[in-house]
Amino acid sequence: MDKSRKIKLSQLANTIETQNMLSIGKVTGNVYESIAIISKRANQISAELKQELHEKLEDFASHNDTLEEIHENREQIEISKFYERLPHATIIATKEFSHGELESRIPE
Repeated sequence: MDKSRKIKLSQLANTIETQNMLSIGKVTGNVYESIAIISKRANQISAELKQELHEKLEDFASHNDTLEEIHENREQIEISKFYERLPHATIIATKEFSHGELESRIPE
């Protein structure tokens, strides 16, 4: 994910909001299809964030950790806290869908 995306993610509310099912269904004409699109995008976002987190934490990987190293690694803790504070992938995907940022296609 690029930096502009991280800024966008940090600006999203981390709480669940009630959604209007009629407005979700208007985009595709079918509520269930819209929810399937949101769900697939949420899975993609979740996988991207997980991969990004693992790449960042890989820098801290050490095969002979001592007790002192485990307690002193503040930077690793801050990175983990940043990702914990991000909104859930479903919230992000729902916002993207409602703002028209998602494209969907049905394979033939």
